[in-house]
Amino acid sequence: MTETYRRSGDDSQPCPHPPQPPYLPDAALPDPKKKRLRGPAGLIAAVAVAAAAVGGGTAYAFQEFTGSATASSSTSTTVVPSSKKGTVSGVAEAVSPSIVEVNATLGSGSSTGSGVIITGDGEIVTNNHVVSGASSVKVSTSDGKTYTAEVVGTDAKKDLALIKLKNASGLKAATLGDSEGVKVGDDVVAIGSPEGLTGTVTSGIVSALARDVTVSTDEDQQQQQQGSGGSGEWPFEFGGQEFNGDTGSSKTTYKAIQTDASLNPGNSGGALIDMNGNIIGINSAMYSSSSQSSTSSSGNGSVGLGFAIPINTVKADLDTLRAGGTST
Repeated sequence: MTETYRRSGDDSQPCPHPPQPPYLPDAALPDPKKKRLRGPAGLIAAVAVAAAAVGGGTAYAFQEFTGSATASSSTSTTVVPSSKKGTVSGVAEAVSPSIVEVNATLGSGSSTGSGVIITGDGEIVTNNHVVSGASSVKVSTSDGKTYTAEVVGTDAKKDLALIKLKNASGLKAATLGDSEGVKVGDDVVAIGSPEGLTGTVTSGIVSALARDVTVSTDEDQQQQQQGSGGSGEWPFEFGGQEFNGDTGSSKTTYKAIQTDASLNPGNSGGALIDMNGNIIGINSAMYSSSSQSSTSSSGNGSVGLGFAIPINTVKADLDTLRAGGTST
């Protein structure tokens, strides 16, 4: 027997098919097996989606929300704990474990400088003039441990060197920033070992960018200057004048970040750091008022004229240094 249906309000016309519900595509139908995310997991997902819409801020926003920060070469990376963000004490606490004291034994004496840990197994960036010509190198970390190090590669033209600790592991590597984003007037922190005072922290601002600083590339000149009483003062030229000693006849010039953060002999190879805890430069030269140059004034110590090799120059040179670098 065939059933027939009649339209509502019309008793005379049969309807061969039953009424159909309004059409919905399959994709729009709710899946009873799926549950809506609730609680923290759902909220994190929502934050991640919202952050993706604003482009470059995604990683930073997610790190800030979850409380985890992954080491990065971006200036948006925040190494400093959020409770101490933007403070010198916060930068010092976060970065000091990545800064070391470097002691090199030379043919004519000794040299004391600083270095920056860049890998957990003990790769350290320092200045070429700190380790050039060294017969042995010892490194002291912030926790008081001492390691023997070998010189992996040097680049005298950039005044950079890479050394590697023996039998080291689990060290805290520094976060390398982006020196292209540095601006005059930015607050900065310097950490190093001036006069062998390990872990000394000073602060200041970026005074100028792209300063032409000239240093010696002559190994004999370097040893003579470094070995004189172990003072570690480094001769350099700026604006046609010599500072802290004779640079010799073999020279190289690089673009430097100028800072008024206090630097003294022994800071060479240490870190210039932004307020997020990223390394933006390797401290390399400083004018000391005790210099014998004609422009020196009376008294000792820093007069607020320090220079650092931009960290982007360092990053671009790492492959060369790891391959042995160059000696001249």
